[in-house]
Amino acid sequence: MEKQTFFLRNEQIRRNLIDAINKLPLNDHHPLTVRITDFDRSLLQNSMFHALCGDVAKQSLWMEKPRNLVQWKTLFVSGHAVATGLGADVVPGLEGEFCNIRESTAKMGIKRMTSLIEYSQAWAVGNGVKLREVRYSNDYFGRAA
Repeated sequence: MEKQTFFLRNEQIRRNLIDAINKLPLNDHHPLTVRITDFDRSLLQNSMFHALCGDVAKQSLWMEKPRNLVQWKTLFVSGHAVATGLGADVVPGLEGEFCNIRESTAKMGIKRMTSLIEYSQAWAVGNGVKLREVRYSNDYFGRAA
């Protein structure tokens, strides 16, 4: 069966979704799965978060060392998880190092990603980072507005 996605924005889409569900086959031994979820993070949010991490990487140190964008992303996602009650799971890695098994930003919904961005902005501003205003402009990291 072909995967279908409906973006529930108005009554017509709701009717289309109901019609599609009514046409699905029923099978006790091989049932289909219907999932209703929040929309994933937006390209704007992705662009904004990566630009924010880049700004922090250029202006801040962590543990007395400069960190790159990916490292700041890891630090923010981990700190946000702890701050919002998800906690952290730090485990010994395959070579004896320590790894934080963290949630994926790609799997975050819009609300969770908004919370992560607000958490990261608050940390950055509280630590003297000057943030650019970033707007999505069809490139991965955004541009200064």
